[in-house]
Amino acid sequence: MQPPSTAKADNWPPNYVGVFAWRQQQILKIRANPALIIGAKEFYRTNPVAFINHWCDTYDPRNAGGDTPARMPFILFEKQAELVTFLQACLTDQENGLVEKCRDMGATWVCAAFSIWLWLFWPGSSVGWGSRKEQLVDKLGDPDSIFEKMRMVLRGIPREFWPMGLSPNDHMTYMKFINPENGATITGEAGDNIGRGGRKLIYFKDESAHYERPEKIEAALADNTRVQIDISSVNGLGNVFHRKREAGLDWMPGTEAQKGKTRVFVMDWRDHPAKTQDWYDTRKQAAQDAGLLHLFAQEVDRNYSAAVEGVIIPAEWVKAAIDAHVKLGFTDEGGWVAALDVADSGGDTNALAKRKGPILKSVEEWGERDTGKTTRRAVTACAGLGPLELQYDCIGVGAGVKAESNRLADDGLLPSTIRFVPWNAGAEVLNPKGRVVEKDRDSPLNADFYKNLKAQAWWQLRLRFERTWRAVNDPSFTWTADELISLPSDLPLLRKVEKELSQATADKTPSMKLVVDKTPEGTRSPNLADAIVMAFWPANRAGRVIWEPLRI
Repeated sequence: MQPPSTAKADNWPPNYVGVFAWRQQQILKIRANPALIIGAKEFYRTNPVAFINHWCDTYDPRNAGGDTPARMPFILFEKQAELVTFLQACLTDQENGLVEKCRDMGATWVCAAFSIWLWLFWPGSSVGWGSRKEQLVDKLGDPDSIFEKMRMVLRGIPREFWPMGLSPNDHMTYMKFINPENGATITGEAGDNIGRGGRKLIYFKDESAHYERPEKIEAALADNTRVQIDISSVNGLGNVFHRKREAGLDWMPGTEAQKGKTRVFVMDWRDHPAKTQDWYDTRKQAAQDAGLLHLFAQEVDRNYSAAVEGVIIPAEWVKAAIDAHVKLGFTDEGGWVAALDVADSGGDTNALAKRKGPILKSVEEWGERDTGKTTRRAVTACAGLGPLELQYDCIGVGAGVKAESNRLADDGLLPSTIRFVPWNAGAEVLNPKGRVVEKDRDSPLNADFYKNLKAQAWWQLRLRFERTWRAVNDPSFTWTADELISLPSDLPLLRKVEKELSQATADKTPSMKLVVDKTPEGTRSPNLADAIVMAFWPANRAGRVIWEPLRI
């Protein structure tokens, strides 16, 4: 019989009966030969994913009365196992982490089980836990509280793995666990008291986007731990959690993370093997019927801007465009266009987007400050695709792209298929006497509606997403593929692309012209979204935009 391992989407739910049988078999072997526990403990000391899968339990009261037991083996699905690896990496590198999650992903359970693993296998470790209310940290008998989760995990682990001399009544008290064998501790705090309890190896802050006075907590924790792990669903723009998320960098397993930056781990609802599109649609409809669609957008879609007015491209439209070419049956017929958004500040990144026809084919970002190296990287990424226009943001540091592309051309190093085209966000609008909505005489003139080319380009991308949303949701709506946009579901950085596309907001100048605010309070420049905007609204070699008015 094989030991239980991380579950994949194609074998969910796990075979819990088989897991129970395997556990019983192993415990009988250990009890028949107690020396085996020494090797087992040595193995699990460096393998928390295996330890959780093999011996930890979780609890879901919604299963009561059904085929799945309410208390069941904690078999991690792939994203949960990846979260454990993320926590290990943060500890090893002594860096802060942030877990941005949708509701009901089991993130707190994973972190609770990881805490018990540390407590058992890391002598002298000190783990801290905090939340906004004391009863959320510990309420005896309530599995919704963090410490009761950890009690349930520990009580389900075979006694052979328990510390010598452990007495639950003495060593698993209110908001405090003590390991009498190795001196490890887990302690809890709440509200403004978070961080006041002394130094910690690692500190978990549950639902940290919802704290009342987070700045006080940040100040208290700064000198007490080198590793803070913020875990939360989203709660609007501008709060400390959101600012930390914006200042951080998305973590990818197997890649080297930048030192000194908060590492961001995203748990999207699609990462849960039990959550299907039907599940999503049903939940969304229920929220809409109850007038709570904005809360659904925050807690399930992880949309920070759900309650923000004036969002140019609503998150719902962006989601409708995911695999739109599959849903609607159109292809990538059309030419290649790429766009390069050049980093212009210390914390900014370069972004490259490539599309073929209406389908976004790839996006990537990197932190290189040398525009020469950035230009050469973009050329390498676009070589071999055939004839291609490479749009680039030509303002400010982007001017260096022109110099390097000219040098490459002069030295015969620029592929003949690539044509660099400057894209000026502050340029005048295209076709100033044309209508915002083509053939609608009541629609305003472009010159009267848009402040500049940037505003016009963002609005045109909005129209693409709106038409795609209508095409997906209304069978009677007529469309042509070149007026739509599709984001493949396997697109790298898709979750970040979704967030950035719905970040920009619209406002009006004193003369009532549309302007774009790409960075509402507390947000970072949406570099990937900027590159996508340019790719779908390209300028021609003379600096004019290839105008493709879109119907609505």
